[in-house]
Amino acid sequence: MEPFILRALAAGLGLAVVAAPLGCFVVWNRMAYFGETIAQAGLIGIALGLAFKLDLTLAVLGVAILTAGLLIVLAKQKLLPLDSILGIVAHAALALGVIATALVKGPAIDLAGYLFGDILAVTADDLWWVYVGGVCVLVALWWIWQPLLALAVHEELATAEGVDRERIRAIFVLLLAVTVAIAMKVIGILPFVAFLIRPAAAARVFARTPEQMAALAAGIAAAGVILGLLLSFRVDVPGGPAIVLVLATMALGALGMAGGRRQGG
Repeated sequence: MEPFILRALAAGLGLAVVAAPLGCFVVWNRMAYFGETIAQAGLIGIALGLAFKLDLTLAVLGVAILTAGLLIVLAKQKLLPLDSILGIVAHAALALGVIATALVKGPAIDLAGYLFGDILAVTADDLWWVYVGGVCVLVALWWIWQPLLALAVHEELATAEGVDRERIRAIFVLLLAVTVAIAMKVIGILPFVAFLIRPAAAARVFARTPEQMAALAAGIAAAGVILGLLLSFRVDVPGGPAIVLVLATMALGALGMAGGRRQGG
């Protein structure tokens, strides 16, 4: 098997394991738009990295963290609902990123490659980011797992029992920002939220406990990576969108099975 295929597979499987438990909390807390806003801001990081010749992963990571911090601050205001704030910031970030990349001087920029990823172009350095960064994300998530889960189950009760809601959610949002930077080369900026949510949505149908849902989501995401890469090779289509399409099919299939069981019951 060609080395680039092995790197693509290793990157996709590593990201699947990292994104799955995060995706579960995104689903439980209805934070899909939160993750999308941070992901779209990553395009600004790409523009800055290209303009100042910085490591693109570090540039995206920096912008994603700054965006996460901005969202944490804006979430505290009471003038507008949070979803309205996220809508404003998400579309503004994407527009600013597209304009900024267009203004970068030099060779033509493959904007589609950054937006949708190029998993077959993953390098050994990218794998380091996926696995070292992924381990850091998983360790931090394990550390806040119980309080974060308590907030997802019953926010008021968890707060009454002493859970620092602001601190725990701030850490979680920062973990999302780190994962955006890791996922940029593998799955792309725009499909990232789909990759995050769809395995969790499919796993929710079958899981009975939060831990079981996270494990099932990781397995579903890994299967989606493998099947998506096979589809990419067979049909000659981009790997990232192929993976997302497979995961969408799996999530819809799981929901269809759940609906069938309810009707049958």
